[in-house]
Amino acid sequence: MAGASMKDIKLRIKSVESTMQITKAMELVASSKLRRAKERQERCRPYFTELKETLDEIEAATSDFSSPYLQSRDVKKQCLIVIAGDRGLAGGYNANVFKAVTELTQDGTPTCILPIGKRAVDFFTRKGYEIVTTEFAEAADVSIPDCFTLSNLITEGYLSGQFDEVSIVFTQFVSMLTQTPKCEKLLPLEAGEGERKTGLRPLVLYEPDPVTVFNAIVPNYIAGMIYGSMCESVASELGARRTAMDAASKNAAEMIEDLSLRYNRARQGAITQEITEIIAGAEH
Repeated sequence: MAGASMKDIKLRIKSVESTMQITKAMELVASSKLRRAKERQERCRPYFTELKETLDEIEAATSDFSSPYLQSRDVKKQCLIVIAGDRGLAGGYNANVFKAVTELTQDGTPTCILPIGKRAVDFFTRKGYEIVTTEFAEAADVSIPDCFTLSNLITEGYLSGQFDEVSIVFTQFVSMLTQTPKCEKLLPLEAGEGERKTGLRPLVLYEPDPVTVFNAIVPNYIAGMIYGSMCESVASELGARRTAMDAASKNAAEMIEDLSLRYNRARQGAITQEITEIIAGAEH
């Protein structure tokens, strides 16, 4: 019995050691990718910030400014762009996003979902939500041109009245240990939102006219918001995975220590039993 017990413990130790090697490797990979994801996020931010400032400038410099992207209407149907991951093993990253969406839809407003990521597609399909498209099921493969395609799809649907409000649900990267689900409204745009440049503004002539220029920039701005949210979500997923794998590695190390202690006790018990049997045999 003691020998069998020792063999089982030894096999268990080897199994946990193999698992710890995997979790350690995943932690290192996530750390490496996270650094690149944060750099990408920081590089793209100035361009889209400038786009938003341009929209505010056009609106502020034009009297009686009116655009379909600024007109609020009764929300008979909303569209939620939901960004989740393609895989698990990232702590509560995916679950927290889905929980946030569930809370947003509790008021009973008819909702259609544009999921980004395999887990998002699987979850909302299983829950029976109306899906706009599953073309972006691979979050890892979504590129900048894809974000412009998404933006055109969303803006066309909004202008044609398919939905009256568009929001994006993603995970904001706060720190390595903290990632927070967040919802931002994309359409309709809020008049005068964002920071405006103060002081005298140069006289700018827009051709053919300010409204046309404004309406042409909005899809690009929406694409930028989607891409920025993607960058935030990717960084958050990697941060959550790194934290989860670090915790798993520490748990595995504790299990190995505990199993090693049990193995040594079992081995010591087996040796003591053998000595006792030898002594008993010698006495006879």
